[in-house]
Amino acid sequence: MGTVRPLRRVRTRWLAWGAAAFLLAACGGPRDDYREGSVNDLYNLAVDALEDENYRIAARMFDEVERQHPYSAWATKAQLMAGFAHYQANNYDEAVIALDRFIQLHPGHKDVAYAYYLKALSFYERISDVSRDQNRTERALESLQEVVRRFPDSSYARDARLKVDLARDHLAGKEMSVGRYYLTRGHHLAAINRFRRVIDEYQTTTHTPEALHRLVEAYLALGMIDEATKTASVLGYNYPGSEWYTDSYAIVAGGGPRQQAQRSFWGRIF
Repeated sequence: MGTVRPLRRVRTRWLAWGAAAFLLAACGGPRDDYREGSVNDLYNLAVDALEDENYRIAARMFDEVERQHPYSAWATKAQLMAGFAHYQANNYDEAVIALDRFIQLHPGHKDVAYAYYLKALSFYERISDVSRDQNRTERALESLQEVVRRFPDSSYARDARLKVDLARDHLAGKEMSVGRYYLTRGHHLAAINRFRRVIDEYQTTTHTPEALHRLVEAYLALGMIDEATKTASVLGYNYPGSEWYTDSYAIVAGGGPRQQAQRSFWGRIF
């Protein structure tokens, strides 16, 4: 059973929404219809909207606090809360704009670490599938790393470090997706460049063992036996129990015509 609000509270909330609607409508109308609300009324209405999960209205009301009372003690807090409300409403672009403004105007504020963190989340929440453009993933990674760099001992940094690893893994996944595409179409040099990037820039991600295996495949397809041998050795040394190690062994030690001449050599290595 859900909790039923007391009748007085419900009536008060309805009156509050009526006041909010009137103020917002007046603010958007002609100048002669302009109505100013007290800073307490505006801020309280915004907080009520947050509690009721009416995030879009909350964001507008917080904006009104700053617009109508820019020099009040509540204006600064309202700037940050507007960013939070936009974030909760999934209006991530608006959240980033609001949070950037807060950061620029109040770089020494006690809540600036949270503003940086919330901005990073506004990019992180929009990380797309690896088949799509990863610009937002890169922005998320940059913003998360900035949180870690600026506020290394904060609770936000601890969570940001976890999300940095996830973002890096996602970017590595994109490189692997493109590399596989090139490999299946016989563009081996282009595929090698992608797989090498995974190993060079994202070597701590979950995609590294497969990247090494795909490199073995690409090198063998080009007849570069020595490079394939070295790469497979690295794979075997670092990931001896990996399925990718097993696959690399199979295609080199017992694979197609190119590999037949190398069997005795690979037998000594493995």
